[in-house]
Amino acid sequence: MLGNFKYSNPTTLYFGKDALNALRDELKQYGPTIMLSYGGGSIKRNGIYDAVIEVLQTCGKHIVEDAGVMPNPTAEKLREGVNLAKANKVDLILAVGGGSTIDYAKAVSVAVDCDKDPWTHFFLERNEPQGKIVPVGAILTMVGTGSEMNGGSVITDSATGLKIGHVFAENVFPKFAILNPEFTYTIPAYHMVAGFFDIMSHIMEQYFSNTDDNTSDYLAEGLMRSLIHSSRIAVLNPQDYEARSNIMWVATWALNTLISKGKDGDWNVHMLGQAIGGVTNATHGMTLAAVSLPYYRRIMKAGLPKFVRFATNVWDVATDGRTEEQIAVIGLERLEDWMRELGLVMHAAELGLSEANLEKTADGVFLIGSGYKPLTREFVLEILKASL
Repeated sequence: MLGNFKYSNPTTLYFGKDALNALRDELKQYGPTIMLSYGGGSIKRNGIYDAVIEVLQTCGKHIVEDAGVMPNPTAEKLREGVNLAKANKVDLILAVGGGSTIDYAKAVSVAVDCDKDPWTHFFLERNEPQGKIVPVGAILTMVGTGSEMNGGSVITDSATGLKIGHVFAENVFPKFAILNPEFTYTIPAYHMVAGFFDIMSHIMEQYFSNTDDNTSDYLAEGLMRSLIHSSRIAVLNPQDYEARSNIMWVATWALNTLISKGKDGDWNVHMLGQAIGGVTNATHGMTLAAVSLPYYRRIMKAGLPKFVRFATNVWDVATDGRTEEQIAVIGLERLEDWMRELGLVMHAAELGLSEANLEKTADGVFLIGSGYKPLTREFVLEILKASL
């Protein structure tokens, strides 16, 4: 393990079929006005909305509805939500949905006590909150981002096509999160598998770095193996509780900061994928899928020992009679086979990336200087072209 670190996670998780029962006790800790943030109405069709409203009303809460949070929440929606929260002096933001809704709620929470434009101040200029932070609670209905137990928030500016993430400190983490795997059953297959790959990408972003013998990498390998196994079951039977519960739990642990400890991360796949999403508004997990193999095949030699370990420990690639490079190549081939098995998008052209918007997309890629082979403008364009 390298370096010195602190690990703290303040989010209280309630997991299982009866997890929603915990909402009543949690609500006792907050004032009377609750802003209920959710998306396009699927929670009304599947009954989750009615169940949550019943609890809020039984607890005597005043409900401020904040509907219409889109899959890639926009700066415009963020401003709208901040104004709504300010006007109603909300005591808690309850986000019911997937990662986008929870990301959005966190962005609203830090901006309520700030007079500056939230997009510019927190995302473009990357300032930290100085005033009061409205607490956030989460009821998860789609797995993938791990936003239920971290400080991450990603917002898109429609005017510029920029999609920017800000990882806030632990005082912005949701105070509590309710995880009932049954709440994920009605997610369409396309978004379900996109979420699965988002989970895998989070783990790989932290795994493909460093060369020391690091406990975090052993944890990452176990999480990846669990995800691969359960995802195959869930694709065939989306209502297999054991598979969906395992995937939900993996998603949370993939990005609650645990497996990042004692090492560096990469995150270049996310920089590439977010830039594509900013220009095309494509589903986040699919943008990651489209660029992952082009990127990893180009950095494989620079991080060869870790790619060999990935092949042998995650994909059970036999080493007998093979060179390290051959083993690593087969490992990425196994990753590709699994991605195709799930039905993921394999080419960014399917998402709206083209030669016409390649330069604009490249402009939106943040060069963070990480990984075995850090991104440059030239390298970004090479990967984006290969992803088409």
